[in-house]
Amino acid sequence: MKKKITLIVFTLLAICTLNVKAQEEEKASPFTAGADFYSNYVWRGSLLGTGPAFQPSVKYSTGGLTIGVWGSFDAAGYAEADPYISYAFSSGLSLGITDYYYPRAGGSFTADSTNAVELNLGYTVGGLSLSANYILNEASVAASAGKDKYFQAAYAFKNCSLTVGAGDGWHTSDGKFNICNIGIGTGKVIKITDSFSIPVTGQVVFNPEKNQMFMVVGFSL
Repeated sequence: MKKKITLIVFTLLAICTLNVKAQEEEKASPFTAGADFYSNYVWRGSLLGTGPAFQPSVKYSTGGLTIGVWGSFDAAGYAEADPYISYAFSSGLSLGITDYYYPRAGGSFTADSTNAVELNLGYTVGGLSLSANYILNEASVAASAGKDKYFQAAYAFKNCSLTVGAGDGWHTSDGKFNICNIGIGTGKVIKITDSFSIPVTGQVVFNPEKNQMFMVVGFSL
């Protein structure tokens, strides 16, 4: 499994390198870091962790290529650290691979059981965003069944966004394909000083498969 994943990563890097060379006139973006704070962590219609979540990120971008790590941590002990690589084309198409890793769930980072590796495909045109995702491996600690699928459509207009997502495997309670994520969100930017503002977002999420509803509010630094 590791060899297959390594081959996919190198293939993606080769594609990205060709496109980056074609854009040598563009200056490389620097490393950037971010920090989000949310009332809770809801991912694809499911509640993960307990209570407020701190979600840091570090990434490096050049041209359409982005390499980074995103995480989510809470006071109750939930921890997630996800390395990823993606490439966004000027056509609106994007390709990527994400490694979902849960350090406090047990097992080492190099063990197959602690890493659920997902292929990501996206397409954005105007306010419409479409995505398709596919888990490559079964990971007992990460709780992926292998071959898990998730599809999502989102549309943003003015200061509002609508999201509908469906999946199987670890996205649903019985592992069968079903709609699991319906959300409506909004946001605003709160000006603190002339040079500093804080983006604030809010979302209501309904999971029809689990018959659960969540409210999520957060801000970014």
